[in-house]
Amino acid sequence: MITATHLHAMVIHFPIALLMAGFLSELIALFSKKEFFKNAAFYLLILGALGAIVAYLSGSYAGEGIEEGPLKIPVELHEQAANITLWLAIITALFRIGIYFFKVNRSWTKWVSIILFAAVVGAIARTGYLGGELVYSHGAGVQLALPDFNDTGDDD
Repeated sequence: MITATHLHAMVIHFPIALLMAGFLSELIALFSKKEFFKNAAFYLLILGALGAIVAYLSGSYAGEGIEEGPLKIPVELHEQAANITLWLAIITALFRIGIYFFKVNRSWTKWVSIILFAAVVGAIARTGYLGGELVYSHGAGVQLALPDFNDTGDDD
C-alpha cells in the first residue's frame, strides 16, 4: 500500500529535477542567447512549480502525526524550508508568466528572473538537505524489517 510517505518520496524528485534543469537552461540562455534554452527554462519552471505544489502537499500528509517526539524539530525545519521553496517557485513562475504575457523585454526583468530562479535553487538545496537529514540521520519514514531470531526454521 502506498502511504503519504511513499508518495512524497516518489514525487519530490520531479520538481527538484525540473527546477534545477530549468535554472541550468536559464543560465545557458543567458550566455548563448538561444531562444530554445529560454523557452525550455520557462516551461521547466512552470512544470517544476506545479510539481512543487504536489510535493509540498504530499509532504504535509507524510508529516502528519509527528507533532511530538524526537522528530518534531527536524520535521518543522524541513516543513518551513519547503514552504519557502514552494512560495519562491510560485512567485518566480508567476513573475515569468507575467513577463511572457505582457511581453516585457527589459534587462532588469531578466536579472530579477535569474535572481529569483537562483533563490529557488538555493531553497531546494536547503529543503533537500533537511529532508535527507530526516531520512538518513533520524530514520523518518523508514520501516525496519528485522529478521525474527526466534524462528527456528521448523514449519511444523
